Amino acid sequence: MEDLKNIIRDIPDFPKKGIIFKDITTLLADAVSFQRMIDLMSHRYIGKKIDKVVGVEARGFIIGSALAYKLGAGVVLVRKPGKLPGETFKKSYQLEYGSDTLEIHTDAIKKGERILIADDLLATGGTTAAVVDMVNSLGGDIVECCFMAELDFLHGRDKLPQGKVFSLLTF
Repeated sequence: MEDLKNIIRDIPDFPKKGIIFKDITTLLADAVSFQRMIDLMSHRYIGKKIDKVVGVEARGFIIGSALAYKLGAGVVLVRKPGKLPGETFKKSYQLEYGSDTLEIHTDAIKKGERILIADDLLATGGTTAAVVDMVNSLGGDIVECCFMAELDFLHGRDKLPQGKVFSLLTF
């Protein structure tokens, strides 16, 4: 795993001073590393009968789509307001510096479908906690929340369903 971690570059003071941003674009751009990352993540869910993978805007679309392809599942997009054309369910949530809102199509998940929530990075957990609430409200059965990487010092997994969080890499 260290070889994958080493490909992810640190960008100091982005998006604001004092933050070290984990830039995954370097891993995504490396075909062998990207394929290995998706293979390692998807292997965990083979045989678990995942119906849909929920990808969280925007890098979660990349991870979620690749996982859905490997698992033979559908893809559901969770987006910022005004980006989805059909009827949507909205969820507002608090961030450490304000609030935000996400939307999902109301018909994207059917009651009882087995759902894998996918994103690139678990930080404080606020965004994913909102997505968990959305999926639960639509009647989905969350199998797990999976992430390419986790900043474990931020304790984001504490906001998510206990025992239903997987991160391939931790920082």
